[in-house]
Amino acid sequence: MTRPAPIAELPLVGRISDYLENEAPAALREAVTEGTRREILDASFPYDCMMDKAEYEAAMERLQLQLVRMMHDVIATKKRVVVLFEGRDAAGKGGAIERVRANLNPRSAYVVALPKPTEREAGQWYFQRYVDWLPAAGEIALFDRSWYNRGVVERVFGFSTDAQRGAFFRQLPGFEQMLIDDGVILVKLWLNVERAEQLRRFLDRECDPLKQWKLSPIDVDGLAKWDEYTDAIRDTLDRSHSPIAPWTVIRADDKRRARIAAIQTILRAVGHAGADPQAIGTPDPVIAGGPELLRG
Repeated sequence: MTRPAPIAELPLVGRISDYLENEAPAALREAVTEGTRREILDASFPYDCMMDKAEYEAAMERLQLQLVRMMHDVIATKKRVVVLFEGRDAAGKGGAIERVRANLNPRSAYVVALPKPTEREAGQWYFQRYVDWLPAAGEIALFDRSWYNRGVVERVFGFSTDAQRGAFFRQLPGFEQMLIDDGVILVKLWLNVERAEQLRRFLDRECDPLKQWKLSPIDVDGLAKWDEYTDAIRDTLDRSHSPIAPWTVIRADDKRRARIAAIQTILRAVGHAGADPQAIGTPDPVIAGGPELLRG
């Protein structure tokens, strides 16, 4: 792999390659450098290769029609839908959201991707800035990361205290129960990517001028914090998976299979008039399930 030349305006470019060459464990380096493009790098993944493109496109075409029908029904029946897309960096959250939104009315289906809190927001009730983005009747809010930042990223990087996270987990069940009691359909997706595939995707971003903007200091600094992330993720899912607000964990080393499973999960959770169960199908159980599928 050719190492990209550092770019003055993009100081993070080159740091992923440095990690691969100088800091990554030998087994991780070998998996990334010797694996082919279609090969799944993690031996525990239930498939050896990425999903065939033609098969993927045929499935996606069927699901897109169902999503459009769902959107019509959401508007007509004034449903309110919240979908949380969570997961490690480079797990494919943004790509999955793009496929969900591809043919939906942008006035009614919108993405929430909040930046670092302002000083004022940092002094508010933690859930407050997320409440501002909840959907009205006939709307779907797709959260690219959510209030679960407090349980994972903030813990790993020390952006919140133990007391703040304790308060978050005490208030969390009541907060999500209030949403559901008020009629909100809440879908929580955790896209999980394994270490070698995550690093391969970071390297792709680093080498592609059109994707370099996606790199952040959190991405780079987080490479050496894999185990800390693992502990935080498991703890968070253990404390927030419940019958009223369950997590669907999607093993996302294959983006194509992950996107299909994500859309199927949303369609089945929301439901709509004219739904075609055969076209929607059932999420692949070795790809999508509860937190027991979590790896890493």
